[in-house]
Amino acid sequence: MTDKFVLIVDDEPDIRQLLQEILEDEGHQVTAVADAAAARQALSEHRPDLVLLDIWMPDEDGVSLLKSWKESGELQFPVIMISGHGTIETAVEATRVGAIDFIEKPVSLAKLLLTVEKAFQTTQTSNSAAQPPQQPPPYFCGISQGIMRLKEQLPTLKGSISNVLLVGPEGSGREQFARLMQATTAGASADQVAGVPQFVRLRCESLSASSYQRELFGSEVNGVVSRGYLESAHGGTLFLDNIEQLPMAAGATLLQSILQKSFVRVGGNKEQVFEARLISSSRHSLDSLLSREAFNAELGECLAGQELHFFALKDRLEDIPALLENLVQWHMETEGFSYRHFTVAAQNRLRNLEWPGNLPELQNLVQRALILGGGAEIDVAEIEELLGISNATETTDSLIALRHDLPLREARAQFERQYLLRCLQNSSGNIGELAKHVGMERTHLYRKLRSLDIDLDKVRE
Repeated sequence: MTDKFVLIVDDEPDIRQLLQEILEDEGHQVTAVADAAAARQALSEHRPDLVLLDIWMPDEDGVSLLKSWKESGELQFPVIMISGHGTIETAVEATRVGAIDFIEKPVSLAKLLLTVEKAFQTTQTSNSAAQPPQQPPPYFCGISQGIMRLKEQLPTLKGSISNVLLVGPEGSGREQFARLMQATTAGASADQVAGVPQFVRLRCESLSASSYQRELFGSEVNGVVSRGYLESAHGGTLFLDNIEQLPMAAGATLLQSILQKSFVRVGGNKEQVFEARLISSSRHSLDSLLSREAFNAELGECLAGQELHFFALKDRLEDIPALLENLVQWHMETEGFSYRHFTVAAQNRLRNLEWPGNLPELQNLVQRALILGGGAEIDVAEIEELLGISNATETTDSLIALRHDLPLREARAQFERQYLLRCLQNSSGNIGELAKHVGMERTHLYRKLRSLDIDLDKVRE
């Protein structure tokens, strides 16, 4: 299911494609057009939740289009300007006209994701002062020992502001648990939604070596403030996802801000207070992280006040019956599906799988079963149909299989996964070699691998 509808307006095809792929990977519905006329047509068909608008375009520039929307009363959505070299002054002027922020070309992945997230949070605050954030998927149910321990610890963690390290494989529910842990902290931010502190996720691998300070601290350009991760998370929770991939320089800078409880925006001169709960995730324990030369040991000690362990779905198969029932209920409540029940035989069939994609893979199967509908019961035959090609086929067949029975988006994702797995094997798991072969920038490649549930550690074993 889609999250938000985003309209991209930019005359450069490469920029349009890059932005569209990134935002679609985040689960949004995206339309990308090349000029103001096409943007007006798209707006007449579907009001967007967000517009990314380039400044320089043929026939009519982005600022003129923005002004026309404002004057006609059509500006009922947030607009982020896309600024090329030499157009910063114009982008600043656009914020006075009605844009809420701007991003610069070449587009920084971390900056883009943070600015988009902030835009949606701002819209939610203005549209509904009483709308609580959606509960994360119910991944923490069942009878396994690991889940029982986590459920016992959760009430205490909710009332604490201590830093926590969540250790486990991708897809084991680390972020979802972090959201459940979120609790009011000292220095509560005015940006809270319905009294709930902000939860800001920083994908550590997305920080660039050249602009991490701007991404962490934000910036001030001619009096216009663009907030960074720390300022956005102030008074709430900053979730540092995959902390082992944080660049060394960024780690040292982040540690200093944590210890001093303050930072200065790039281009500014005033210290900003920073108080937030820090929750980190990693595939590796603290001891393992500290053994790495490329990891800041002092930062690790600071972040791991408490260490919690999460397990792959294949190591908690006894929880599958409870997970299925709770996921069905969750999708009914959040997406309006009709109730369907997995038969005992279907549950047993699912308990005999490896689940390389872990909990998101199981959730996706449940969602697809509810979307496709059918009888009240989901039996083994339907499970077999939903499973399609086995994971073993993906890596052992001499040809990459194509599924013609799936929607284009799902078929494309499946093909991309098989293609990248094969290329990873051919390059022995070398990311640099893979990036050259597939023609992708490394940061975007890492995100693509993660979105397709490809575990680099498993590939390299």
